[in-house]
Amino acid sequence: MGIAFFLVFTLLSCSKDDGNSPEPSAKLGIPFASTASNITDTSFQANWVLVPEAESYLIDVSTSSSFSMMLTGYEAFVVQGNTVSVIGLSPAINYYYRVRAKRGAEISSNSNAITVITTGVIPEEPEDPTFLKVKANALANPFFVGVAVKSNQLTEGSSYDTVLKNEFSSITAEYEMKMNPISTGSGSYNWVAADKIVKYGNDNGINVHGHALVWHNAVPNWLANFSGTDAEFALEVKKYITDVVTRYAGKVKSWDVVNEAVNDNDGGLRNTIFLQKMGPNYIKDCFQWARDAANAAGDTNLLLFYNDYATSTNINKQNKVYTIVDDLMANNLIDGVGFQMHNTYLSPTKIQMETDINRAVVKGLKIHVSELDIQVNQNNDITYLTEERNLAQKAKYLEIVKIYNALPAANKYALTVWGFKDNESWIPYNTDLNHPGNDWPLLYDKDFKLKSAHTGFLEGLN
Repeated sequence: MGIAFFLVFTLLSCSKDDGNSPEPSAKLGIPFASTASNITDTSFQANWVLVPEAESYLIDVSTSSSFSMMLTGYEAFVVQGNTVSVIGLSPAINYYYRVRAKRGAEISSNSNAITVITTGVIPEEPEDPTFLKVKANALANPFFVGVAVKSNQLTEGSSYDTVLKNEFSSITAEYEMKMNPISTGSGSYNWVAADKIVKYGNDNGINVHGHALVWHNAVPNWLANFSGTDAEFALEVKKYITDVVTRYAGKVKSWDVVNEAVNDNDGGLRNTIFLQKMGPNYIKDCFQWARDAANAAGDTNLLLFYNDYATSTNINKQNKVYTIVDDLMANNLIDGVGFQMHNTYLSPTKIQMETDINRAVVKGLKIHVSELDIQVNQNNDITYLTEERNLAQKAKYLEIVKIYNALPAANKYALTVWGFKDNESWIPYNTDLNHPGNDWPLLYDKDFKLKSAHTGFLEGLN
């Protein structure tokens, strides 16, 4: 009896917990990161929920949402408790933090990530103030840097006057040297605005490019409603071209003789009043009349251009333009091609532009990038010029200028920007362009402050 009791007691005693063996540990939990607090220009307080039995925490702080670029001193930074001040930051920057719990050698998985934007603003880097024409003139193979102007901008001492004389070596009348504002009737003319533009250029040693002798959207009412015969209509056009070219012989160095004659849809000739009244040879006739007038006035160096848009992306249109060019070349009537370049920050591509321009280069023609601007809001998806679009626009200006700068010297003529300031551009809210919103397509903002686009232009001249 005593032996049996002893055995039972011993077995029970051996099976009983003596209190010295630890309970199996629960798996270490994952912290939950909470919103940052006390955010300033240079610091913030990171916060998270405590994990039971965690001995410490490891915090990562990064400038990348993928945590591929850790902030110096904040990669697996050890913290006791559930908060830490992150310091030494920059204003207006996105930072990201995440936390892991630590117990001995055991480390939990990462918590959720928290985004923090420090307060303040990014200090603006000043744009390069170098004048465009100064840099272009210093090239081994210089060319004109032009701008589209209105006569009322050409007042001595105005902001336009100052910028123009500093930056540009060529001017093109935006509208006032077209047929509609000049021709008031058969043999009757209003020369006031055109004379002012030409005189301004001549007085200040600035090249003047004439734009444009014949354009379907600038036909004066008296000619649009002309009741004479087609032959008489052609004589009126001839007289107009002859009188304008003669008046400005030796003063205007180049002319867009015919502007935008090719249809967008099928690559045929646009069905204008000139085509209807004068037939398919009207382009050659206009060039012939311009050449004859210049020669008769002793201006044998006048350069004659055909000017059009969207030829880099519209192959049918491009092919038709070069058919016209070939016909004019066969008669020694054309000196160059104007590529308007009303582009967007996405299109055309570099290859498309180079392919188009090189077709004129191999023919030995002068190249005029004639109406350059770059839209950044063609889809009306932004309400202000974001930094992303600003830099994309800068890159596109750089790309275009670089393409032009790389042309052979004999093919260079001018690279002309279509206006001064964003708020005066023809593009914003233009229903003809299907552009319902605002845009910022030029080199200067509404206050004549240099944009990154201007720096991109300069960098293209390197």
